[in-house]
Amino acid sequence: QELLVESGGGLVQVGGSLRLSCAASGRTFSSYHVGWFRQAPGKEREFVAAIGRSGGSTTYADSVKGRFTISRDNAKNTVYLQMNSLLPEDTAVYYCAADDAAFVNYRSSYAWDYWGQGTQVTVSS
Repeated sequence: QELLVESGGGLVQVGGSLRLSCAASGRTFSSYHVGWFRQAPGKEREFVAAIGRSGGSTTYADSVKGRFTISRDNAKNTVYLQMNSLLPEDTAVYYCAADDAAFVNYRSSYAWDYWGQGTQVTVSS
């Protein structure tokens, strides 16, 4: 199974940028869909973005369209989330998730098999 580790979180001001990374240690990374979710204290985990096996298909939550970009480098076993124009509402722990099923309901946190430990993103106003 895939082991996932997120990195790149931190403290930024409104309008700033961060790039998160999700590094995988599995042998068949290119066969996995990968997604990003986030969870703020007292709130349920919500979908952020997802990318298909080849990187040609991407999906975004309405709240981040035009600001966030998901990409992957299968040669490096890594998926990225570039976050621009950050808002206080983006403050959360960000998790990456992976699944090798033929079809994944990207927007449901219950549909994903493997999860990383999370990385904190804090946007100050």
